[in-house]
Amino acid sequence: MLLKQASNWEDGSKFCGGFNMDSPMSITKEVRHYVIRNVVATLGMSMYVIIDTLFISIAAGALGLTTLNLVLPLFNVFNGTGLLLGVGGATIFSLNKVMHPERIKSLFSQLMIFAFTFGLILAILLNIFATPVVNFLGADDATRQMAIIYLRIISWSGPLYMVNYIAINFIRNDGNPTLTMEATLTETLAVILIDWFFIFGMGLKLEGAALAVLFSPAISLMVLSFHRKFAGRQLQWHWVVPHLRNIWRSARLGVASALNELSTGVSIYFFNHVLLQLANNYAVAAYGVISNIAIVVLAIANGVALGVQPLASREFGKYKYKNVSMTLKNGIIITLFLATISFIILITFKHPIIEVFNTSHSGQLLAYASVGLPIYFTSVFFSALNLLFILFLTAIGSARASFSLSILRGYIILLPAIFILAKVAGINGVWAAVPFTEFVITCIGGIIIYQRLKKLNKE
Repeated sequence: MLLKQASNWEDGSKFCGGFNMDSPMSITKEVRHYVIRNVVATLGMSMYVIIDTLFISIAAGALGLTTLNLVLPLFNVFNGTGLLLGVGGATIFSLNKVMHPERIKSLFSQLMIFAFTFGLILAILLNIFATPVVNFLGADDATRQMAIIYLRIISWSGPLYMVNYIAINFIRNDGNPTLTMEATLTETLAVILIDWFFIFGMGLKLEGAALAVLFSPAISLMVLSFHRKFAGRQLQWHWVVPHLRNIWRSARLGVASALNELSTGVSIYFFNHVLLQLANNYAVAAYGVISNIAIVVLAIANGVALGVQPLASREFGKYKYKNVSMTLKNGIIITLFLATISFIILITFKHPIIEVFNTSHSGQLLAYASVGLPIYFTSVFFSALNLLFILFLTAIGSARASFSLSILRGYIILLPAIFILAKVAGINGVWAAVPFTEFVITCIGGIIIYQRLKKLNKE
């Protein structure tokens, strides 16, 4: 059975990344080692999103920002599918690579082949049904044509994004987080230049931004291919027919991470619709600015969680539960420290940050965003902890608890909160829906993890 844990660690003196894994101090150092590389990687990719948004605001104005925000949930579908298979599959890989490598011999290849095939089918369907899709996403007469063009181009990036996320997660768990960081940074720097060339150099505006999207995962995959030269790798490529049983097992462990990603797209969709009912396209553009800033902030938190995940999973597979607790403790400290810095910067410099994206100097956009940003980002402490809690629970095999938190966070609590608080407090209530939801989930998640660790430490 793929999910069966390694029964013991045959050589207690094993080293990973230059650290002796049996002391609390070395666990702390290794957490920092993984976290730094993952934060840099996720932050690098999020910076591309920010710069792309800035370029679009310059080239296409507030309506361009609105169009981008309407289509943005599709990226969450692409990324969510990659995380569904990548996080779950990589967790299975970590749990079995020491004692049962034969069980995971072709798992990576199966997931990559399945994801690429699924992505191609999805891209074809999106091109065929582009008009009803953008109408469903909330496009109106002012944004529909731009949204259709943008969607049809970016849809072809779907299969590449999916396999890229799978590759990143497996390579990270194969002991090479440095390469995943290098891949993301190379991708970011290259695509920013390509983005500028298509948007301004060739004058393609929003279409240029869409074309640049195609290069993003492709460049990352090119860099990740150098993992084949990594001395300690266990990953091997095999041309195989994917087994649905293995796809299902991977998806079962990765579903929490996928739901987290998809919940972003779902919340964007509902935020857009409620804001259009309460106000206008400028309110949606303001939310686009806020949500893109949130991508950067949450990328930092996600980097911490992704740094903790492979270590917690490995130590859990070795039955070293004190090290599992130490890994989480270090993750919480780093998460809260970074969340505090992020919040201070956002509140102190909110107007300059908003004006960076308000290139058309819209008074309406500035007014909506200035009020919404401080309310929305009181959630940063809780959001960051929740990402860590959910991925940590996945890492220690608590898929059901992780799944439950993801469902509550992204759907069951958030969506009603958007509508109820909008009724009570108007647009300010919409902004408050996220911090309210994240606070509730932090309380629930903290209780679940406390009970889980208490039980493990008794075993």
